[in-house]
Amino acid sequence: RKFRLEITALDYLARYALYKIWIRPAGVMSYLYGNNVLKAHLGRITENTPKHHGVVFFSMSDTPLGFGVSAYTTKECRKLESTAIIAFHQADVGQYIRDEDALSAYQS
Repeated sequence: RKFRLEITALDYLARYALYKIWIRPAGVMSYLYGNNVLKAHLGRITENTPKHHGVVFFSMSDTPLGFGVSAYTTKECRKLESTAIIAFHQADVGQYIRDEDALSAYQS
């Protein structure tokens, strides 16, 4: 069997996440449509976030949006262009709508 982490685990991930990224309002819809997070959409990032580690994405009002993987460290993010991808998308709350049938199939 393979371990599969779905968006339904977001409440637990958000509560215990060590590394977090807050997305500006202008970038929330882009992220919810399944796109990666750009530096232009970065609102805040947890200090000392390592490269290639799991992160939880939040809106600026602290609503959990999804999870993914950091592409750069916190220090590296400060030096990037605004079009650079800072984190890779893995799952978001928009999946409830896009993949409703597939998500409910795993519950049985």
